[in-house]
Amino acid sequence: MSEFDPEKFEDKYEHYFPELQRAYKNAFETMNDRYDSELVHAIDQQILAESEPFYEGDGQFRVELPEQPADRLAGVVVGEERLDGVLDRYVEEIDSQLRVVFGFENSHS
Repeated sequence: MSEFDPEKFEDKYEHYFPELQRAYKNAFETMNDRYDSELVHAIDQQILAESEPFYEGDGQFRVELPEQPADRLAGVVVGEERLDGVLDRYVEEIDSQLRVVFGFENSHS
């Protein structure tokens, strides 16, 4: 992989699409191994498909979720507290995988 360029991340889908796919896929696999797969799949398809990763600088990323993420979830019965907990952990995992994929930290899996 070539050196990460923060300016190119502004057009991330043009310059870094395979890396973004890999980070999200790795996060999905990690979460799917640790949490209810039906819930993880629903979060992935109904909430995170509309999320947007941003590079914050100093090797840090931020994942912006769509508004009212809980309202987007259909077909899965889950309490709000559990959804929030799993969603927060999932976003942390995506953030971690982005740092790994872009070479800011080593994988600890």
